[in-house]
Amino acid sequence: MSEPLPAFAYAFAKHQGVVLLALGERARVGLREDANPAALLEARRSLGLELDVEVLPRSVFDRRLSELYADAALAGGGGDFDLPGNLDALAGDIPATADLLDAQDDAPVIRLINGLIAEAARIGASDVHIEPFESALVVRMRVDGVMREALRLPGRIAPLLVSRVKVMARLDIAEKRLPQDGRIGLTMGSKALDVRVSTLPARGGERVVMRILDKDQGTLTFEGLGMQPHVLAALQRALRVPNGIVLVTGPTGAGKTTTLYSALASLNDGRRNILTVEDPVEYAIDGVGQTQVNARVGMSFAAGLRAILRQDPDVVMVGEVRDPETAQIAVQASLTGHLVLSTVHTNDAPGAVTRLRDMGIEPFLLASSLRLVLAQRLLRRLCTACREPIAGDTRASAIRLLGDAAADATLYRAAGCAQCSHTGYAGRLGIHEVLEVDERMRQLIGANADEDTLAAAAFTDGHRLGGAARDAVLRGETTLEEAMRVTRQELQDHGGV
Repeated sequence: MSEPLPAFAYAFAKHQGVVLLALGERARVGLREDANPAALLEARRSLGLELDVEVLPRSVFDRRLSELYADAALAGGGGDFDLPGNLDALAGDIPATADLLDAQDDAPVIRLINGLIAEAARIGASDVHIEPFESALVVRMRVDGVMREALRLPGRIAPLLVSRVKVMARLDIAEKRLPQDGRIGLTMGSKALDVRVSTLPARGGERVVMRILDKDQGTLTFEGLGMQPHVLAALQRALRVPNGIVLVTGPTGAGKTTTLYSALASLNDGRRNILTVEDPVEYAIDGVGQTQVNARVGMSFAAGLRAILRQDPDVVMVGEVRDPETAQIAVQASLTGHLVLSTVHTNDAPGAVTRLRDMGIEPFLLASSLRLVLAQRLLRRLCTACREPIAGDTRASAIRLLGDAAADATLYRAAGCAQCSHTGYAGRLGIHEVLEVDERMRQLIGANADEDTLAAAAFTDGHRLGGAARDAVLRGETTLEEAMRVTRQELQDHGGV
């Protein structure tokens, strides 16, 4: 049976604690555990059916309420969402009058923006891009790291959408020549969304990027990251050391911050003083002191790190080591008894050592302070509902690329179905390589060894990014095409393509 649309108004469902779960000859409804059972009388009158009642804990009820009414927002459901149809219908609802700034015509623009954000949250998009060109306005969303077009509108709509987003983010709608940054706090039922907004002047008009952050996903654990056992064991060993530097490396969007937050959650046992300086603070963690970078008032990573070291911390997280001053302070902090967690942008784990040297860190100091470097990427995970085994010449070509280990493995291709929006993929998985600084590695770093020498000593077992990507393909978790898209160079270095 397909998911029912909510039969009750959103305000009634939320405040009375009643939600429709299934509809048939009888109606199955969920009743929040602390709700007044008298609300069931109105629910029965509204539905005109006998009720089967299921008492739901508050957390389960809130999650069900958010999911059901978020879907209804774009499927023509009732309640407070009052959105007529899908995104195309919302776009078509904007009148083709000359004066679209008239107050009576504001509502379609507002509904369209709300619909875009609701759709992004529903499909798990990380970013919404509003891109004006001379001939059209294109709205694209980034889902599982890949951009997809969601909507194409007439170019004349662009100023209206951009102005509405600016109003919501409390930006200056009259300033169109300079980039601006802001935030929008939203709720969808019990789901809290934090939307970071960035505007950029361009030839066709102002471009807007809205980054969607679902705060309900902030409670992360190492188990949820899908690390292989040897990677998880190495990271946990490094976190048990009372001092030193633990770095997570990779490009933008590789999940570095998520890994650091999981590390903080594992350390947050109430016996340590944990402080962070971030840009921005993405997830609020109870028990952790989190500080936001603000360049306009001189609150840089270096200034924030210098300040929190006077707050008697045990563990310090710096969002990113991006300049020599921050690197120097982080090293000094680790040498004076603090555990420092941070990220750096490099392609692999040995590259982080070279990057810190380039920032002016002396090799002997780096050898003494560095405990572990974890490099990671994210691959799209195959949709298990529609993945299809490959055979024939396609399989033979894949085996040549993957090596003899693929001969006995079942290799899949992405087919696409309604469950995965016809992409063939649903969600992402992490692949990692880990460089532990043992006595041998410490000597090499102190002797200013190059990246190839460090890699040869660190990865004698072959556990590099390319190998991790290959293993994910052999386990049937992703496709060879996806592994090559994300880690082509690493696969080449590993002896593949």
